[in-house]
Amino acid sequence: MANLRIILADDHPFVLLGYRSMLATRASVAIVGEARMAAELIALLQSTRCDVLVIDLSMPDPAGIIEDGASLVRRIRGDWPALRVVVATGQTNAGILRALVADDAISVFGKADSLGELQQAIFESARGTRYLSRSVVALLARARRDAHRAVPRLSARQSEIVRRLVWGESIAEIAAALGCHPRTISRQKREAMARFGVTDNPGLFSRVRACGMFSPDADSQDMGGG
Repeated sequence: MANLRIILADDHPFVLLGYRSMLATRASVAIVGEARMAAELIALLQSTRCDVLVIDLSMPDPAGIIEDGASLVRRIRGDWPALRVVVATGQTNAGILRALVADDAISVFGKADSLGELQQAIFESARGTRYLSRSVVALLARARRDAHRAVPRLSARQSEIVRRLVWGESIAEIAAALGCHPRTISRQKREAMARFGVTDNPGLFSRVRACGMFSPDADSQDMGGG
C-alpha cells in the first residue's frame, strides 16, 4: 500500500511521539498532519487530504465550541464520509464503545494494547476493514455476556405476550390472537413484569430494550425458557 496519508490527533505530545516513532519505519506511510485540540483537528481536515485519521476519543476544545468524544467522531464521519477513522481510547464504557463500532468505518484501538495493534488497525482501516484491538474485543464480549445474564427467564407464553406488547399490541388484541381471556393475558403480563423487576409499561419497555430482547439480532434462546 503506497502513499498512505495519516493524520494523528491526541492532546498528549508523548502519545503523538510514540505514534510517530511506530510509523516511522513504514516507508509507505506519510504523516500529513498532527493536532492536539479539536478545533485544530477540524481545521487540519479542512485543508489536508488524508486516508486514515487516528484520533484520541478525548480531544479538548478550550473554547468549548467544538464537541468532544463520540460526538466529535460522528461529526468527522458526517463531514468526511470517505475518511477511515481509528479511535484510540482507554474508555471502558461498553455503551460508548458499542456506539463507535456501530459504524463500520471506525476501528477502535485500546490504549492498553500494544502499538503493534494500532499499526494493524491503521492498515486494516486503509483496506476498508474495521479492526478492534484485543482489549476492546474482550470488553465488548464481557458486556454481552453480562447483558445476557441480566435477561430474565420467561415462559414461552410470557415471552410472546411481552413481545407483542413491545410491538404495540393491546391486551385485548393479544388475547384475541392467542385465544385467551384478557384477564389471563393481564396476569401473565404482571408475572413477566415481576421477573423484570418493574411495575409499569415504561419500565418494562426500558428493561426489554436494555436487555436487547426482540431486536432483529436477538438470540431466541434468550427470550424463552423455563
